[in-house]
Amino acid sequence: MTALCTMKYLCQAARNESRYAKRFFGTLLPQTAQKWLFSPFWIVVPDPRKSAVFGLTQPYCTDEKSHAQPKSKAAFGSVGRRIPYRILHVINQDGESLGNMHRAEALRLMDQHGLKLVLLRENVEPPVYRLMTGQQIHEEQLKRAEKKKASPKQGVVQKELSFSSAIAKNDLETKTKQIAQWIEKRHHVKVTIRQAKGSSTDMFMLFDQILETVSEKATYLSKPKVAREGVSTCVFRHMSDKELKEHQKMEIKKNNTVKKDENEDLKSNELHQ
Repeated sequence: MTALCTMKYLCQAARNESRYAKRFFGTLLPQTAQKWLFSPFWIVVPDPRKSAVFGLTQPYCTDEKSHAQPKSKAAFGSVGRRIPYRILHVINQDGESLGNMHRAEALRLMDQHGLKLVLLRENVEPPVYRLMTGQQIHEEQLKRAEKKKASPKQGVVQKELSFSSAIAKNDLETKTKQIAQWIEKRHHVKVTIRQAKGSSTDMFMLFDQILETVSEKATYLSKPKVAREGVSTCVFRHMSDKELKEHQKMEIKKNNTVKKDENEDLKSNELHQ
């Protein structure tokens, strides 16, 4: 009789433990499932049909991971109809401000004029969007790519030189030697030329003249362009090993062609004599 009573109490205790465990894990886990995952930390799960079950769990917070891996910035272009903000500051395709408006109104203008919405500034209140044509977006993407290409890479030193288009020949030679020294050290060199008053010198020809002098080592990182009225600029860089080999091959081929032409001219003159 004592044994039966003992077994009855043990079964009742097991059932109670099982019920409490279900209540605990049935209410706790749904509340924490969005922020916590479990993987190696010791817990005990009572089971009336088996001996105590041990499992390894370790709390892991997904919020910390989201802070450690921020979203990458989206590339410049049309946002389509995916606008998370309710109120926007809108600029039209001519660069004129249309003021603040509801996103539904901005989308209506976009559809009405066959334009695209582009996010310009997000970290302001309200965020700034611009209505642009596909051609405007393409041109802006090219400008940004050129600017990124021309900007010095991390760890690369960029030197700068500026002079007038009326520069004297000796001064230009001195500037060119300085550029050659910087190129030898694998620096980038930004050269800016200002159009002198009354000077008819072609600034782009000056850039090409400089490059021709340092052509054994240098090439354009950013080709000559007009920065603003009366001012042109470009960036020189050291050629890569592959580019140097290609340049040397072309020079050898060019020299061989010149020698061949000279030999043919000599033979032709001998025959005429």
